[in-house]
Amino acid sequence: MELEKRRRKAQIWNSVGRLGLMAGCASAFFFLHLSCKQPKKYHDQEQQPIEIIKALTNNGFLANQDSLLMAVVTFQENLNETFRDPEISPLKDADKMAFSGLDFFPPNANFIAMARLQRTPEALPFGMPTNTERMSQERLFGKLFFELQGRSFELDVYESQDLLEKEGYEDYLFLPFTDLTNGATTYGGGRYLDLRLPQGDQILLDFNRAYNPYCAYNKKYSCPIVPPENHLNIFVEAGVKAFE
Repeated sequence: MELEKRRRKAQIWNSVGRLGLMAGCASAFFFLHLSCKQPKKYHDQEQQPIEIIKALTNNGFLANQDSLLMAVVTFQENLNETFRDPEISPLKDADKMAFSGLDFFPPNANFIAMARLQRTPEALPFGMPTNTERMSQERLFGKLFFELQGRSFELDVYESQDLLEKEGYEDYLFLPFTDLTNGATTYGGGRYLDLRLPQGDQILLDFNRAYNPYCAYNKKYSCPIVPPENHLNIFVEAGVKAFE
């Protein structure tokens, strides 16, 4: 169930990413559910747009941040639409009845950063613990080096071995993380980011797209536990808040 959830999240991310690219390039991003009425997988873009990479300034802001933040709002709307759909919503039946929308931090360009990807091709698959007895089969794909709020950070990013076997999902990357908001304004177990493999060594991290594992809403789901090394010692006040 958690694997299917991550695939659905990835499709949303993709639909919103395409919106951000069209607005940001002014003529024409990347990934998590279905494009409004277009059921396309999230891997149909070949690479991260170079226009977005060039737009990054040294302090982590984007020159076209308004376009990207507008896309985040659309991402939030699409995610809420998924939770309202009784066929695919992860909510318990009682919560579906009362659901009025997820709570998000306001979109914030300070939590968008370009990361340097250092691949780890020698890493072997392993079982990542979950909140159940199931082990999620992952491989350490690489390390991400980036800056937020003037500080340097490093996170491990993973490649799902199960998704490697799914056509169209071969370049899916999984980034679980915790931060100082957990247990207060955000889910205590941390949050996830879905990414896709870039052709180069740069990958855009938008923490405005951070989402809760489905077990935050319903204990029937089996969710990977965030590795302790993927802790950010700052308040990441972006993305989805705790569900109440």
